[in-house]
Amino acid sequence: MLGLSKKDTRILIVVAIMAMFAPFILNPFPTESALAQFNAGYPDLMQRFVIFGIFAIGFNILFGLTGYLSFGHAAFLGVGSYSAVWMFKLLSYNVVPAIILSVIMAGLFSVVIGYISLRRSGIYFSILTLAFAQMSYNLAYSVLSPITNGETGLQVYSNDPQYLLGDGPTVTHLFGMEMRSKFTLDLGPWAFDFSFGYYFAAIIMLIMFYLSIRIFRSPFGIMLRAIKSNQNRLHYTGVNPRPYTLAAFVISGMYAGLAGGLLASMDPLAGAERMQWTASGEVVLMTILGGTGTLLGPVVGAGFIKYAENIFSKINESVLHSWFHALPDWMEGSLVWFFARFVGEGWHLTLGLMFMIVVIALPGGLVEGGQRLGRLVRRKKADSTDSNATPAE
Repeated sequence: MLGLSKKDTRILIVVAIMAMFAPFILNPFPTESALAQFNAGYPDLMQRFVIFGIFAIGFNILFGLTGYLSFGHAAFLGVGSYSAVWMFKLLSYNVVPAIILSVIMAGLFSVVIGYISLRRSGIYFSILTLAFAQMSYNLAYSVLSPITNGETGLQVYSNDPQYLLGDGPTVTHLFGMEMRSKFTLDLGPWAFDFSFGYYFAAIIMLIMFYLSIRIFRSPFGIMLRAIKSNQNRLHYTGVNPRPYTLAAFVISGMYAGLAGGLLASMDPLAGAERMQWTASGEVVLMTILGGTGTLLGPVVGAGFIKYAENIFSKINESVLHSWFHALPDWMEGSLVWFFARFVGEGWHLTLGLMFMIVVIALPGGLVEGGQRLGRLVRRKKADSTDSNATPAE
């Protein structure tokens, strides 16, 4: 199917089902339930799941296949966002030209940074990319403020030219379909929100995921794995790895630019904070947490971190009191005090502990954990079948 093996086709189908049915899968608890706090099936959060999934998929092409750890990919995310907003300001609110410009500009920017940074490898490459990202952030924050609007951020105003706006919608749209248009399906105790913008971003993520599978299985992907395995051996055989690593860097940067363009398409605002080193570190965590070098890992890691960020950060002391109100006052107060350290403003502590557990217990990430569980289930089924088999006479 589509040039993929049976195994890769199954992976693509699983991701497609999860993406298409996300409003149901991410809302397992009734709306009035105390556990509804853990529901994540609302459009803004689901859009971030798939957009940062694209960002992490692209980063995995560089880091997972070549082993080059970049701490500067947030620069391409920011360039993509700024490019999209400028397209909204100058042309129209149609997201297609904005996304195309985002990918092109991020690709050109990544050619320049990649050409310089890839002259070094290892920790020196990582430091160079981090330096470029911080330079980009500072330029966007201050020096280039006439273009980026500095700390306020770039956004669309009513007096912008928008030469091709015509009589179209005055919000971001895809040929008339508004990105923020949504409807709610009310099924008794459950309420499911559906958003056109989410499904638009989800379809793009599936396309990008499919392209990443083709890259992983292509001769180009095999060459990138060879670079990660032993670059010196390639030098000895007369192969120059730099064109391959630069191509991987540019492809990865274009993925990041696409993610930035989609972020601006859902909310036409671009700020310098998207280019900070913390955003680059976040995509590194996503990839490692999910499983470096695996196909599903970046998507799983992006969903996990964005879920933790949005769910645990909004659990405050009042929510904790509602959970433990049936307990004696002294016990309720103690439990609220303890758990308050790990949620709300302290949600990073929870994420850090989870990351430590995964890295120590599952060095291959969450995908490795799923594979181990699958092997264990299959082994138990095989043992059960053998024990129930009738011995031959």
